[in-house]
Amino acid sequence: MSPGLVPVTLALARRALRNALRRPQFLAPLVIFPGLFLAVNVGGLHRTTDLPGFPVVGGFLDFQLAAAMTQSLLLGGISQGLAAGIELELGFFDRLAAAPIPRVALVLGRLLAGGVLAAFQVAFFLLLGIVFGAEIAAGFPGALVTLGIGIVSGFAFSAIGVALALRTGSAATLQGIFPLVFVILFLSSAFFPRPLLESPIDTVAEYNPLSYIADGLRAPIIDSLDATPVLEGLAAGGGLALLCTLVAIGALRGRLRES
Repeated sequence: MSPGLVPVTLALARRALRNALRRPQFLAPLVIFPGLFLAVNVGGLHRTTDLPGFPVVGGFLDFQLAAAMTQSLLLGGISQGLAAGIELELGFFDRLAAAPIPRVALVLGRLLAGGVLAAFQVAFFLLLGIVFGAEIAAGFPGALVTLGIGIVSGFAFSAIGVALALRTGSAATLQGIFPLVFVILFLSSAFFPRPLLESPIDTVAEYNPLSYIADGLRAPIIDSLDATPVLEGLAAGGGLALLCTLVAIGALRGRLRES
């Protein structure tokens, strides 16, 4: 009899987390690149808070923290895809697939690991912001809400990465997607308020789920807990997580048929 889904998923998630900690070349970019981008934006664009239509914030750092978090979470999803692609190329995936375990755990374990890492990524940028003078307007409950949206979104982005890895079977393909992450992110309201975006970017941003995720992450930082952006952020992250998990499971089944 094969082991149950939950213990196998937890075991695979623990293994994925241990491997991630052993490979700093995968973890470091998740905070270094968004951190550098955050520093450049805050240092060079802090006067944009004076523009008409810009929301009232304590400082540009407060507003940009959500952009750094979203960027980091996207990179985390790519990192999970890279790890899955490497396992496919090395043949470890085939050995796992031949084991008497629930096959769906191969996907869920990786996604759970992505969600755990997402919690650390969001916490890192919240602490970084506080150290450099940012204020969380909604206090500790707001930080927990931001953390929750980040975990759900990290799960979703990991599902995208794993689905791509299973479809392509190549880690190099995931590396090639890296520039696309920035394009998609810039076509959202992560870096600037939607009213200040020019057409057609504002229209694209309106339908970009990253806009709602970033706004949901940002709302507790720059304002009191407002149900609308928070619920929209959770809905965008949760909907994306559900859809992409189903896609990843479908990709897994396709990979198993080809094996």
